Amino acid sequence: MARRRRGYQYIDPEAVAKLGRFNLVARAVVEGFVVGLHRSPYHGFSVEFSDHREYVPGDNLRDLDWIAYGRTDRFFIKRYEEETNLRAHILLDSSASMGYRFGDEGLTKFEYAAYLSASLAYLMVRQQDSVGLVTFDQEVSHFIPPSSTVSHLNRLLRTLEEVSPGKTTDVSETFHKLAESIKRRGLIIIVSDLFDDQAEVMRALSHFRQKKHEVIVFHVLDRAEREFPFDRLSDFVDMETRERIQADPRYVREQYIHEVNAFIDSYRRECFQNDIDYVDTDTAVPYELMLAAYLGRREKTR
Repeated sequence: MARRRRGYQYIDPEAVAKLGRFNLVARAVVEGFVVGLHRSPYHGFSVEFSDHREYVPGDNLRDLDWIAYGRTDRFFIKRYEEETNLRAHILLDSSASMGYRFGDEGLTKFEYAAYLSASLAYLMVRQQDSVGLVTFDQEVSHFIPPSSTVSHLNRLLRTLEEVSPGKTTDVSETFHKLAESIKRRGLIIIVSDLFDDQAEVMRALSHFRQKKHEVIVFHVLDRAEREFPFDRLSDFVDMETRERIQADPRYVREQYIHEVNAFIDSYRRECFQNDIDYVDTDTAVPYELMLAAYLGRREKTR
C-alpha cells in the first residue's frame, strides 16, 4: 500500500477556508489598482479564449457567455488569455531576525510570514494567477519563477518547509537586484520585518515602482518588539550581528516604544507617498484575520 504523504506545514485548511469568499488578487487587489497592467494593446486581435469564471457585479456584460447561461442558468464571464497572465512574486524575508519569538508559545515571525505566504500563493493559484516565491536574507536563497499550476504550488509549499532563518539581512541591496531582474511588470508582495536602513529600504521599494510593479508590503513584527514587555535588567542580543546590550527596561521602555512607533509610522507614511500598499501586523494577530481585513478594505476601495 502506498504511504500517504503528510499535509503541508504552512497551509491551515481552516484558516484558508475563512478567506474563501475573497477572490484574492485578481479581484480584491489587482483589479483595484493594476487595471490594464496585463492587458494586451491588441485587445480583440491577439487574444484567445481561456476559460470561464462566475459573473460579479461590475463585470462587462459584453463578456457574458449566454450559451453557458442557457445550460446552467448561471452567469459566467468568458476569460481570455491576457486576463489570466497576472504574475506575482512573494518576497519572503528569511534572515535571522525573522526567527524571533517572545516566550515559548505562538509563532516566530518567520513561521507567521510563511503561513501568510502559503495562503497567498494557494489562493492565487486557485484563481489561476501565476505566483512565484523568493526567499532572501543577505542574498536570494530561493527563486521560484511564477506559474499557476498545482504542481508548481506543491513545489512552492515544499520549499517553504525547507527554509529556516539564520543569516544577516540586506533588504535594500536584495530588492534593488530583484527590481532589475524581474523584467515583466506584475505584483510584488513583500513579507518582512524590514529591519534594515529605512531610507535605503524605501529607495529599494521605490525601485520596484519605477519598474512599474505594484507593491504590497506586509510588515511583520512580534508583539514584544512593539510593546517591550520586559521587567528586569536584561541582556538584549541582536539575532543577526550577535551584538549584546545590557539595559533596564524600566528606564528605556518609553523611549523604545516611541522609536518603534516612529519606525512603523515612517514606513506607513512613505509607502503611502510612493503608492505602495502597507500593512503592519504582529504575530499575535491571526494571519487569516489580518489578511481578510486587508482584502475587505481593498474590495471596498476598488
